[in-house]
Amino acid sequence: MIIKEDWGSHPQHFWLLGRRPERVVEFDERLGTWNVFGYPEAITALSDPRRFSSEIKRIYPPGYEDPFDDGNILQMDPPAHRKLRNLVSHGFTPKIVADLQPRIAALTSELLDEVAGRDEFELVEALAQPLPVIVIAELLGVPASDRELFRNWVDDLFSNTEQVSLNEVEAGAMAEAAEQAHAKLLPMVTYLGEHAAERRGQPREDLLSKLVHATVDGERLTDREIVNFAMLLLVAGHITTTLLLGNTMLCLDAHPDAAARVRADRSLVPGAIEESLRLVSPFPGVARVSTTEVELGGVTVPANQLIMVWGGAANRDDRQFTDPQVFRPDRDPNPHLGLGRGIHFCLGAPLARLEGRVALNILFDRFPALRADPATPPVFRPSPDMSGVKTLPLRTSV
Repeated sequence: MIIKEDWGSHPQHFWLLGRRPERVVEFDERLGTWNVFGYPEAITALSDPRRFSSEIKRIYPPGYEDPFDDGNILQMDPPAHRKLRNLVSHGFTPKIVADLQPRIAALTSELLDEVAGRDEFELVEALAQPLPVIVIAELLGVPASDRELFRNWVDDLFSNTEQVSLNEVEAGAMAEAAEQAHAKLLPMVTYLGEHAAERRGQPREDLLSKLVHATVDGERLTDREIVNFAMLLLVAGHITTTLLLGNTMLCLDAHPDAAARVRADRSLVPGAIEESLRLVSPFPGVARVSTTEVELGGVTVPANQLIMVWGGAANRDDRQFTDPQVFRPDRDPNPHLGLGRGIHFCLGAPLARLEGRVALNILFDRFPALRADPATPPVFRPSPDMSGVKTLPLRTSV
């Protein structure tokens, strides 16, 4: 059964309400899923792939197959996950990421040159979206000039607010929902497939070439695995940073005293980024499946149950964080779950953090005063799968 959801009703958006759910683990009778809101409970679920599997397909109804599961590292358990992750981890080594700093700084300056002298500009369109798209496109080896295509594909991909209830799930209902998603992904699949085919005969020094010519246990990846993996890198490789930049500026605007401290002491910039990741986690929920009956948060969860782990809610658990509703750029330690935890911790986290630090420092240098435009409020992403701004108009004068 397909259920149309009210965006604001999703548990991962409790940050908008300024509170955390009272129960740390509860069953959603309407959707037939379990929700994990507590911090230690979330850590348990994210750190134990034997009991909490990422292979969601294990509870697919009989007869249903999703062609986009192949190569989807987010829905893999060890050892397959480790093998595929190792293929691209070499593209995100500390040295490779650090060496990108001059390029990121140059791109940031070029993009901000386009809005220099304006009284106002929209942050996502001007900087937060194009900067990480260009960076990941260059790493992957596809033309950064196609970034509007990437943006449109991502917007379409995350525009759906419908969910499938597992109480009455059938292969037909799942197939119907998947067909709609596949139609949105098909242009990106075709695009990346053409580039992958070109790399077979003309390899380059880029991530796509590495995927095309890589072997796992002596076997090459299939065309479907290559395209799906590349698609994940392209989408996740930029949307996380896009949301990080917009959400950090949103948090700073909402807390002017903290913003003034960060501007005066740039050593607080990394802390401001971490605190925004805690308060407004880009991807606040991840799915797991219980492989056996397990006790979690004082509740017994049966085997083969879909479990939604809401890191966005866990990041406000007062059992872990003092004054969890307060934005504190000097919060230390800050073991938030904004970039995941365990074997699926965000592979591009160092790159996202670097882009955030470089971009924010240059923004502060170029614009001594930045504030949200009260006449044009921000627009938030409509998808239940992510938290953050879709547009954030900023004024450049007080």
